[in-house]
Amino acid sequence: MELHSIKPAEGAKHAKRRVGRGIGSGLGKTAGRGHKGQKSRSGGYHKVGFEGGQMPMQRRLPKRGFKSHLLKFNAEITLRTLEQLGADSVDILTLKQAGLVGELAKVVKVIKSGEIKRAVKLTGIGVTAGARLAIEAAGGSITE
Repeated sequence: MELHSIKPAEGAKHAKRRVGRGIGSGLGKTAGRGHKGQKSRSGGYHKVGFEGGQMPMQRRLPKRGFKSHLLKFNAEITLRTLEQLGADSVDILTLKQAGLVGELAKVVKVIKSGEIKRAVKLTGIGVTAGARLAIEAAGGSITE
């Protein structure tokens, strides 16, 4: 191999399309742009979502709902999962290590879904009214 014999791979290079260079090229006169209209003009195109002056889809549809960016810091846990966890005292760190709440969670709340029979001591975890009754009935305690 010599420097003067190096060539690009077969098919890697191809001629640029030269538009507007006569009738014989097949791309003369209108240069592949058709006749008249916005798309045939230089600099003539539209922004994303433009529908030719018709009211665009994103403006025709109603705005609805809201998703708080703080939701990622909140988590909830059920009585059933507390029962399955099998720990006597539970705090946010215990739940994170068990993988029951996300690593970003700062506020955790126990909701009344399922049953609990073991006495569990909760520290720094919120509870709903129904969950509080169920935990205390099972002999557990809650310190927030």
